[in-house]
Amino acid sequence: MAVLLREAIGGSLRRARTARRRTLREVSRQARVSLGYLSEVERGVKEASSELLASICEALDVSLPDLLTSAAEEMAATMRPQMIVPIGQRHADLRIAGSASAAVSPQPVTAPASPVASVSAAA
Repeated sequence: MAVLLREAIGGSLRRARTARRRTLREVSRQARVSLGYLSEVERGVKEASSELLASICEALDVSLPDLLTSAAEEMAATMRPQMIVPIGQRHADLRIAGSASAAVSPQPVTAPASPVASVSAAA
């Protein structure tokens, strides 16, 4: 399941805070946000405004672009498609049908000029 933006931002904030050995209370006081609300933002329950994020980032001495990049990377990591290969078969072992030695390579595919014309001509 994909991570929501508010969850990714919250996780990035929590990692930044704990890496700096700061408590929720310290950051909430410096950012001028309630401790409960900051906790909800970190847990991904609440979505913070850009002004609030800027204030929290300033309290943590983290740039807002760095925070957003971290959140985007977390989201991208959960959204990347994964190739499923049968057990015992490695990617390099995949072969083109009819060829025992050729490795799989991209092949160009051409579509009919007009799919509608092809359907009506067949009828």
